[in-house]
Amino acid sequence: MTKFSGTWSPEEVESFLREVTIPIRIAVHRPDESLWMVTLWYRYRDGSFECATWANADVVRYLRNDSEISFDVSTNEPPYRGVRGNGVASLSPDRGKQVLESLIVRYLGDTDSSLATWLLEDEREEVRIRIQPEVVYSWDYSDRMS
Repeated sequence: MTKFSGTWSPEEVESFLREVTIPIRIAVHRPDESLWMVTLWYRYRDGSFECATWANADVVRYLRNDSEISFDVSTNEPPYRGVRGNGVASLSPDRGKQVLESLIVRYLGDTDSSLATWLLEDEREEVRIRIQPEVVYSWDYSDRMS
């Protein structure tokens, strides 16, 4: 079960994560135990993050070795607000590229672009990354930055 702390209730965290189209930043461990940061598109549903990436991406290899991650979804412009935490990632095939297609629509508005066409090519094998948060901390500096 996810532990929530900070400024927002679990419902406010969910609302924020559904409304913003800021990519999630995740930190993973490389095999030598050093950290690797990667930015991915996500959708938040049923209390977890879902991302998609190319099956041959370094992050997939790293997560197969160590599934523990930390994450951050925060605004880049004032007033700063967001969520951060840690959790566990699991990998599965993104059959039919369903997760990827929903992410393209979420971040680009539709699949009618050269980027979307390239990402959805049949030759590209996609992996679904599901992140189950264990701890979520929220913050909102709106009051002090107004």
